[in-house]
Amino acid sequence: MPNAQFRFHDSLNFFLPRAQKERLIQHEYEGRVSIKDMIESLGIPHPEIEMIVINGRSVDFNTIVQHGASINVYSVSFVPEIPNREPLRPPYPTRPTFILDQHLGRLAAYLRMMGFDTLYRNDYHDEELAQVSHDETRILLTRDIGLLKRSAVIYGYFVRETDRRKQIAEITNRFHLKDDVIAFSRCMKCNGLVEAVSAEEVADKLPEGTSRYYDTFHRCTACGQIYWKGAHHQRMQALLDDVLQ
Repeated sequence: MPNAQFRFHDSLNFFLPRAQKERLIQHEYEGRVSIKDMIESLGIPHPEIEMIVINGRSVDFNTIVQHGASINVYSVSFVPEIPNREPLRPPYPTRPTFILDQHLGRLAAYLRMMGFDTLYRNDYHDEELAQVSHDETRILLTRDIGLLKRSAVIYGYFVRETDRRKQIAEITNRFHLKDDVIAFSRCMKCNGLVEAVSAEEVADKLPEGTSRYYDTFHRCTACGQIYWKGAHHQRMQALLDDVLQ
């Protein structure tokens, strides 16, 4: 039976069983198989992969694996210098936009707080998430490995952390977001853009007494949610300061 030898580098080992982490993997297969399909059969979702090298040559996802191939697979966190590197996907636009699965609602709110266009609903189906990610060139963030393996997904990432505050730090570092933050420019509730308004414009929608203590207000242009620099804003600012330090 034909076989190939794999080595997965750096963060890709997260997806492997303990016995295979940081080790050479001998993999037997049948028939004509693309490198993308073979890698995913070993548990690695394709959006996590930055470069594939077979017998010293960079290849794309459609390459058919040959018997005896020596294969190195790299994540974005570690990519060696290889001549004539074969890109696996088009370069991502400068400012990232996101779509998140149902498990990541708080992370979606935090990304919006930082000013990033972020879609989230708790009733998205997997097929819809994958298709919107593809059609709108959005990065799909998920805790579902199977969802990331869908062929429609071009840009995606499996969120490792389970703690909500650690998740936003993880995503900020992974996608180098610090320089692109425009804090409090989007609605944490619906993703709409936020604009400054006078106290008079929103006086009838504020909790009683609010206008006596605050004089700066913003309103979502989409859903009408009103924001002011109260205790919640202070907590969000403290979180943002921690992430950006």
